[in-house]
Order: sequence, then structure tokens, then C-alpha cells
Amino acid sequence: MVIDAGIFGGRLRHRRFTPVAHAFTYPLFMALLDIDRVPELMRVSALTSHNRWNWASFDDRDHLGDPARSLRERLAADAARAGIDVPDGRIFLLTHLRYLGYCFNPVSFFYCFDRAERLQAVLAEVRNTFNGAHNYWLRPQSASPTFRAAAAKSLYVSPFMPVDLDYTFAFTPPADRLVAHMTTVDAGVVGFDATLSLERRPWNAIEIRRALVRYPVMTAQVVAGIHWQALRLWWKGVPMVAQ
Repeated sequence: MVIDAGIFGGRLRHRRFTPVAHAFTYPLFMALLDIDRVPELMRVSALTSHNRWNWASFDDRDHLGDPARSLRERLAADAARAGIDVPDGRIFLLTHLRYLGYCFNPVSFFYCFDRAERLQAVLAEVRNTFNGAHNYWLRPQSASPTFRAAAAKSLYVSPFMPVDLDYTFAFTPPADRLVAHMTTVDAGVVGFDATLSLERRPWNAIEIRRALVRYPVMTAQVVAGIHWQALRLWWKGVPMVAQ
């Protein structure tokens, strides 16, 4: 299993089971970056930059902690607050970049490996459209080809979903393909699930340009999709939950 930086394209599927059925699937792409090589990776294409404006850019301010510190230092500090030791292997970040200066990440995933290339922890960095954020540090529940974990929901994400729920997660390592699956559970009943199913393309100038031509403003499309689906839920009569 070879894991390296790449362009990951595919589909995001959402399914709501209660109180009414509602489902949709969107095409998208995300970047998988080795957090210790971000400046180098963003120099691969004339269309990408690190901490400066471009068609696509990585800005340190878009992720947890003090942007003056390295991502690895910020992760270690945040993990320590959660009582977790970050493994000493490579760490990959699956995320949306900034496009034409704009970025919104509903969720970014940090895949933390040990030196034997075993996935030992995942950080789900979740943000909502109300400027809120929460970091869910996940450890595998048992030895399995699929990394499975659970966490109590701690952030108001949707006006159609209460906070007092539980999350379950399942991940495959971000190799040639990856799957990231999440469910919300209320008293043992699954009310919603979301699944990322993506395939890797090499991180090079040709593939970066191809992805940008197909999805020129990816994060703007993400935000537009969030509000469109919220309107559809409201139209279906799904009750709203106060923040």
C-alpha cells in the first residue's frame, strides 16, 4: 500500500433517514497533502501557492491552532489536550484548498500513521457555516482493515440536526482509493450518514490543472450545495433545531 500526496476525486453521498427520507450525491475533489511537505507540494504547479493568493492555495490560517507554528506542532498540542499522543510517522491531510481566495471545509481529515505505516489516529476537523469548529480525535476501536471509531457530537452543524447525538466513523487508508464514512446515531438508531468515495490521481501540474478546470471554485460549490439542500429539507417540512 503506497500512500502519497494526490488529487482525490469522486463523490460525496448524504442520506437522511428520519424524520423524512432525503438523499443526494455530489461530485467533488479534495487534496491529500503530506503536512511536512506543504510548501514543496504547493510549488508543483503555477496554479497553486502556499499562504498567498492563487487559483488554488493552502493557507495555514485555515486549520487548527496558531498558523505561525507548523501543522505537526499544532496537531501535537491539540492532541495533548485530548489526551492523545500523535504517532511519529507521516501525517496526511485530506482537505479543500482555497480557490480564488475562498475556502470552506465542512470537514478535513488528518490521517496519522506510525513509522510502520499503520494508521493510528484520525483527526476530524469539523466546521459549520456559523463560524464554529470542533476537533474530533479518533482512535481505532479494534484491529481491522477498516479504521472504526466513535465520538459524541459536540458541534451544532445543521439547523435540521440536534447536537445530542453520537457519531460513528469508518475509514480506509488514503491509498489509491479511500472511503470515509460517518453516521449519526440517536439511542441506537441511525438517522443520517455521509460517505466520501474518492480515487487518487498523482499530485502533479497536469492533474491539478485538470481538477481546477473541472471544478474551478470547489469550495463555493460546496457552500452552495449546503444551502440548497437545507432549502430542500425545509420545503419537505423537516423541523429546525435551535443552536
